[in-house]
Amino acid sequence: MSSVIVAILVFGLIVLIHELGHFLFAKKNGITVVEFSIGMGPRLVHFKKGETIYSIKALPLGGSCMMLGEDEENADEGAFQNKSIPARMSVIAAGPIFNFILAFLLSLILVGMSGYDTTYVKEVTKDSPAYAAGMQPGDKLLKINGESVSMYREYILYKLLKPDEKMNQVEFLRVDSSTGESSIKTASVTPELSKETGKYLIGITIAPQNIKVASVGELVKYGYKEMEYDVKLTVKSLGMLFSGRASVNDLSGPVGIVVMIDDSVKAGLTVSLTAAFMNVLSMCILLSANLGVMNLLPIPALDGGRLLFLIIEVIRGKRMDPNKEGLVNMISMAALFALMIFVVFNDINRFT
Repeated sequence: MSSVIVAILVFGLIVLIHELGHFLFAKKNGITVVEFSIGMGPRLVHFKKGETIYSIKALPLGGSCMMLGEDEENADEGAFQNKSIPARMSVIAAGPIFNFILAFLLSLILVGMSGYDTTYVKEVTKDSPAYAAGMQPGDKLLKINGESVSMYREYILYKLLKPDEKMNQVEFLRVDSSTGESSIKTASVTPELSKETGKYLIGITIAPQNIKVASVGELVKYGYKEMEYDVKLTVKSLGMLFSGRASVNDLSGPVGIVVMIDDSVKAGLTVSLTAAFMNVLSMCILLSANLGVMNLLPIPALDGGRLLFLIIEVIRGKRMDPNKEGLVNMISMAALFALMIFVVFNDINRFT
């Protein structure tokens, strides 16, 4: 039960920040906000201030920032459709951007508390391709074939998504033990097929090393990298879905997320309350980054779809028919609800 409450609070925070982005930029651009709500379904609590109804609804999923004239013609000066294209774009883009900002701020807290893990070479197998290329224990791995792997989780993600890719170009940082000077080196390595594993290997063992941040600059740098990792994870997961390497059966909805949060809390509590808090914080960062990326997909009814309509408007030089746009958004929303229902039932079957 406590995990459900934590999940509701996590969902609520992420949705609140997303809708707050839309709300603040709508107000800034003189757009009338009819209702600002957290949750879906019937209202539990609501009050009206000025032109806007503020409400909390029964189902702790989603939220809305309903603006006047959003999907239909309206002659009112405060209608969304009557504002300039840059104004409308800023309002639509603000939701996902606020989610990225939230993910970054939470990442600063997480990195400040736990530090960051780097990818150090623990061992180099004698007579291996890496050994021949001059790699040594203590080198810090930075990139593989041009892709950043300076954080241990980036390295694990790289190996997970590209298990068969050959590590031909390896970039690493080396610190001279006698002078303390560091230099970035690049090695061209030709992997060899291992008879034991059946994989192409270069002969290195990577070990994570946790380091506490020593300055504000370092905190900002690794806080950003923490957020960037979750954005990258979401984008690559979508790529796997669209390429067929993953299916809709692999998607997790609200039920699956509650289960994951529950597992995170329980795993953390076996160590300490602080560890449980950091696990939930990590989940919150991932979900906020995930919501930001998903909402930018060019699908009608999502923020990315609305931005696409505005880009088309710029190209055409005239406004899209709001009624037709509203119909497309409504049909797309119905399809998204159907997908969500499927994912929820899939979650229930998977976890019960």
